[in-house]
Amino acid sequence: MKKIILPGLIVGAVLFILSYGSLYLGIRFFPDLFIDYNNPLFNSEGNRDILFYMHPFVISFALSWFWDRFRGLFQGVFVVRGLEFGSVYALVALLPVMWITFSAMDVTVYMVLSWFLYGFVQAVIAGILFAKLNP
Repeated sequence: MKKIILPGLIVGAVLFILSYGSLYLGIRFFPDLFIDYNNPLFNSEGNRDILFYMHPFVISFALSWFWDRFRGLFQGVFVVRGLEFGSVYALVALLPVMWITFSAMDVTVYMVLSWFLYGFVQAVIAGILFAKLNP
């Protein structure tokens, strides 16, 4: 359990910082993409904001368990292992979720592509960190 919880907390904190840094930069450099978020679909009126802020920790613990269970399948130096880990996660989990999201909700292709890229980058960063913390 220690091999899952401690790396999960560390990676969660790193992803939290990177997530909010990238959100700030994204709004600053790609404002047209973020105008689409002024949609009632994305307004929870503050009732569930804490769930949004917990996301980096939820994903980091899930990915930490996945890493601990399957890390032996990823070979090479830590960067390659992280990239392969992120790719597996993107193909197995993100692609189907983004597909159903795009087909069922009124969101743009650019939004879905940005979510896919964001999730892929998160998983690669998590994989690189897990490869160092829990080789």
